[in-house]
Amino acid sequence: MINFNGEILPESSQLSNNRGFYFGDSVFESCRIKNNNILFWEDHYFRLMSSMRIMRFNIPDSFTPSFLHDEILKIHNHNSDLDYGRARISVFRSSSGNYNPESNDISYIIKTSKIHNCNYQFLNKDLRVDLYKDYLIDSQLINRIKSNNKSINVLASIYASENDLDNCILLNKDRMISEFINGNLFLVKDDLIITPNLSSGCLDGVMRKNIIKILHENNFNVIEADLKPFEIISTNEMFMTNAVQGIQPIKYYRKKIFSNNVTSKLLSLLNTSIN
Repeated sequence: MINFNGEILPESSQLSNNRGFYFGDSVFESCRIKNNNILFWEDHYFRLMSSMRIMRFNIPDSFTPSFLHDEILKIHNHNSDLDYGRARISVFRSSSGNYNPESNDISYIIKTSKIHNCNYQFLNKDLRVDLYKDYLIDSQLINRIKSNNKSINVLASIYASENDLDNCILLNKDRMISEFINGNLFLVKDDLIITPNLSSGCLDGVMRKNIIKILHENNFNVIEADLKPFEIISTNEMFMTNAVQGIQPIKYYRKKIFSNNVTSKLLSLLNTSIN
């Protein structure tokens, strides 16, 4: 039995012994479904496998790309009559134990939800962002995987909500730009597109990787570099990328107002690449 909010209830092994719940001993992937196909699935799959190896999980032989792909679509088609949506697969160590697990075997949970559009689209609002400086992110490899340890992202989201912001820019311990709360950051300065290095501590985003690929294929000048916050003021555009929302232009950073000419072209190129 356990005490849950003052009530004595039967112990649920799925919750009370869940190491993802207790210790953040879990990794996840969020992805987008279109035409009953998972976009950029190979990139998601290999990043998930890499994260599981870093976390020292035992990866079952059954965890093939086709198996997980079908498992995601199975619950998506059960939950929705649409051929598009979003999905999240969470993988956690399923054993008991304290910090030291009794085994490294895993379990997984897949959740799906609806999205409004089949293709990627801009949100119907002008996004406002600022720096989040209360806590700084670490650039170690363990901090760059998609784990359940997202305290800074949660606190930054609360800060954004309390300050009428739509997102925040996270800084690393060198006070260099790393990423947004829920995606990677790109800046456009004249004919140059810049995104922070992976060494900044930013997530090795699936959409980041594919946007860089699209930029190269279409002869844009793109570089990965160290970026200081003051450099934002001298740029023309800023946009955020993630696998579910695609590309989202930022309109305001403090008193700075951005255009979205290049970002709009990129959105069109992105949608062409998935059709």
